[in-house]
Amino acid sequence: MSEVSVVEGGAEDGTPAPDSDENRRQVLYWRLLARLFDPEEQASLESASVAVVEDIGLPVALLDPAASVDSVVQRHPELAAEFDGLMAPEPDADGERDRAAEVRRAALASKVLLNVFSTGNGTVTAEQLARWQSDAGWLERALGCRPGDVRGGRAGAGGGVSPTGTGVGTPAPDLSRLIPEIGPELGSIEAGLVQRMHLREVLADPALASRLTPSMSLIEQLLRDKNNLSGVALANAKALIRRYVDEVTEVLRTQVEKASVGELDRSVPPKRVFRNLDLDRTIWKNLTNWDPEGERLYVDRLYYRHTSRKTTPQRLIVVVDQSGSMVDSMVNCTILASIFAGLPKVDVHLIAYDTQALDLTPWAHDPFETLLRTQLGGGTDGTVAMALAQPKIAEPRNTVVVWISDFYEWRTDELFESMAAIHRSGAKFIPVGSVTSSGRGSVNPWFREKFKDLGTPVISGHIKKLVHELKTFLT
Repeated sequence: MSEVSVVEGGAEDGTPAPDSDENRRQVLYWRLLARLFDPEEQASLESASVAVVEDIGLPVALLDPAASVDSVVQRHPELAAEFDGLMAPEPDADGERDRAAEVRRAALASKVLLNVFSTGNGTVTAEQLARWQSDAGWLERALGCRPGDVRGGRAGAGGGVSPTGTGVGTPAPDLSRLIPEIGPELGSIEAGLVQRMHLREVLADPALASRLTPSMSLIEQLLRDKNNLSGVALANAKALIRRYVDEVTEVLRTQVEKASVGELDRSVPPKRVFRNLDLDRTIWKNLTNWDPEGERLYVDRLYYRHTSRKTTPQRLIVVVDQSGSMVDSMVNCTILASIFAGLPKVDVHLIAYDTQALDLTPWAHDPFETLLRTQLGGGTDGTVAMALAQPKIAEPRNTVVVWISDFYEWRTDELFESMAAIHRSGAKFIPVGSVTSSGRGSVNPWFREKFKDLGTPVISGHIKKLVHELKTFLT
């Protein structure tokens, strides 16, 4: 049987078999699996896939692993819209499968999946990393998210994708429900690519460094290696860290602004300025002064909206484990601390620790400067951080202590008793197991159970959970 007849599965008179489209779709997915597990071409699958793609009117470049999705879309711009939501499909209204459309979408899905999950071996160049990041962005668009949201943990359950039913026979793999698992895997792939780069050589060349797109994986490597960089390489590293900090700051600031805020303080008179004028209330309260003959409304009093909100001075103490496993939390929490430091009447203190503790409070308003002062790696001894944190609790009722760590400590009983004492004093103690971009993190089960018994369960997951907890307490 020829390769084309395998695809078509038609009768001798040329009439296509009822399941010919299903056969075509299977060929494309078998070819995808073969290339993912073995980079060598399978001649029969390749030629059959070419026949399928040509027959449905798609460019053969979709089958070229060396071609980025960007390059395909640049030559065929009409395909861009087809990638959006490709893997978060809507169910067919009538429950019927459009088999021809499934084949087309299978070809597009195979392209983006192969480009993202087949990364080869050997040294990675800045161009290759940039291309992978772009292709990962197309995968995120196919999942119904914005580029960067899946890798950044901003598209978890309910966070950017509206899960839909798969209908009878999904046209392309419905991966939208697996976003919480896909995000960490993408981060792991990206971290592997960064580790395969000759990063110092790339940073020393401004042209190559300009092609790098900052990401958590790249920032981690830069922070670990910053003491070994100098001159142009160090300047380029700082520029990349600054870009990433600014991007994440904007996202987190939006989350803070959307979180719940304090009640209106009606004991404070509203400012009598035009922007606060409550026109509807002013008209309603003065309707008794309406002159029907002259068709005029005489206003005795203007009414203004209250904008002042009830706030009380609060002290926020953030303690962050800066050991090697907590780099993601370190980056996110230094940025988050700087945002809360900018809120009125919030006194922010920041402490980082491994086997030694460092009071970063003087730089808490500037996450960039804070990160440059961190020393990632080493062991963990939370008691040294506790020695710095406890004296800062002057008014327990107005203090919240956020402790971010995986809690794998060697002086467990001593540290936990100190934490329990903070809780008993009336301060709000919030243990956080992870505020990573992926939400993935391991927490010492001994501490997890102890915190649960204490009535302060560990917060784990995406950083927006911590944002909500803090904003509720501080406003």
